[in-house]
Amino acid sequence: MTLSPVPDRALAELGRTEGGPDTLALLVRDQDTRRLLMLRAVLDAAEGADARVCSADARARVREDWALLAEADRVAPAGGGAAADRGSAFPGDLADPASASARDTVRDTVRDTVRDTARDTAAGPTANPAATAPPGGPTPDPAATAAAAGRAPDQATTSAGYIPPHPPLSPARARLLHPLVGPWARRCLRELGAAAGPPTAEGTRELAHDLAHFSALAAVAAARAGISYAVRLPARDGALVLPSLGVLRTAVPGGVPVDVVHRRGRLTLRQSGVADITVRLESGTGAWSAAPAWTPAYALPGLLSGAGPMPLDDLDPYRTARGGPRHHALSGPTTLDDAGRKRWLHSWSAAAAALGLGGEQRVGEAVALLRCLVPLADPPGSDGSGRGGGSCSGTRREAFGAVLSSTPPTPATFAATLVHELQHTKLAALSDMLTLHHAGPQERYFAPWRPDPRPYDGLLQGAYSHLALADFFQRCALTATRPAHRESAWTLHARYQEQVGAVLPTLVGSGDLTARGRRFVDQMVAVHERLEEHPPPRGQAARARAYVAAARALWAGRRIRPTG
Repeated sequence: MTLSPVPDRALAELGRTEGGPDTLALLVRDQDTRRLLMLRAVLDAAEGADARVCSADARARVREDWALLAEADRVAPAGGGAAADRGSAFPGDLADPASASARDTVRDTVRDTVRDTARDTAAGPTANPAATAPPGGPTPDPAATAAAAGRAPDQATTSAGYIPPHPPLSPARARLLHPLVGPWARRCLRELGAAAGPPTAEGTRELAHDLAHFSALAAVAAARAGISYAVRLPARDGALVLPSLGVLRTAVPGGVPVDVVHRRGRLTLRQSGVADITVRLESGTGAWSAAPAWTPAYALPGLLSGAGPMPLDDLDPYRTARGGPRHHALSGPTTLDDAGRKRWLHSWSAAAAALGLGGEQRVGEAVALLRCLVPLADPPGSDGSGRGGGSCSGTRREAFGAVLSSTPPTPATFAATLVHELQHTKLAALSDMLTLHHAGPQERYFAPWRPDPRPYDGLLQGAYSHLALADFFQRCALTATRPAHRESAWTLHARYQEQVGAVLPTLVGSGDLTARGRRFVDQMVAVHERLEEHPPPRGQAARARAYVAAARALWAGRRIRPTG
């Protein structure tokens, strides 16, 4: 059931792969509300779970953690603003009878979470997006980018494209609305649901580990709020992760207990038989300690001047599907060394300029929607530098605001990756708010960007993101001053434009589209037609047509089964 209505204006903007400040804020508010409802569902599921699955002691600890979060939620955010102006009810207050749709959404969330145990990404990862902006492609010059946009080099964006940073959140909300809390909550709902089957010793242990992570979330939120406390947290596999602060490598491997005491911005971490470790909180992300056993969390600078730091989360245990399926093209998580962080910083530092080459709206949607980056290992065949062997990226439907990516080879490639993945983020969020189509997963269609046939929803997701890339690279080509950059951008635009054109008839001709879904797809068609007003050079267009024709022939050949 819809929590927030989607105005026709917002639907039209999103159909054009755009989104003004109000539209993007609508998506964010709706997703934040759904997150709080999902967390409320975890609390309710724990209370109602079989005692063999979730013991009385475990339920009591969950209640204590919620109480600590509620106390942290009453503390005014560091950026200013009253705690009373939080915008949406804290999960403990969600029993408001006026919100019947909220109750329906809790029920639907639990049902969908239990049913969709294998769906890990919004529409699958982007395999080898190094092809999106290959070596030798356009590397933006910030001064040139600013000049092309008609502004001074030190001006972040124009007033039309600028979206203010996210409003300050209470310490509790900053933790609960972090993207990677979503995968944790979904995992807990599966483990606590009836569909999990009869209790097993392994399942009970896994749930205990997962609920202990909730205790860590509450401890971090309380520390950020300045609340004094003393709690005992269990490490897992020799590590105690305190989200947004860092990770403690315990002196003894396994699930050893660690006593955590917070007083006046300092954490004292106590283990049996070893010296205490003192950790000092830092603003934003990270916490400092001289102890070698402590690794602080890391964040990149804000995308724009005045924007908050961007977490580069290589520590959270739920940053990829823990113990579940992972798409074959998406590599696993990685922990970065200093050299790896520097490569990320290099690409990130020029990302805003690179995004601006494709239109200020691309910068705006990144500021509005992106909440954390999750580094992935380089795919097989890479040289380890992020420059060879391709790269991969993806999103997770339950981790709104997170983009997963291997090391970005260049700022230009990174910008294209963000454009691509943030379209998945927008469309997934919109699909939560309204039904665009009723097509099931059985029917499969040709998608020229994938070797495997795609269901209708996957085809829509792919076409949507590729349409945004076609627009992005056309804008880059039209403003490029260097011939090599212009040629590369036209080549990429031509390929994406041709790919989208190959599937739009399938999307438009579906009888499974709803009325609003048809209006959405019609806007996609309008964008595709607008892009044709500035066609690429004949050579790039011819190569793009040949590329798509070859992909179609290969796909058709795989569908022909030998007889006899």
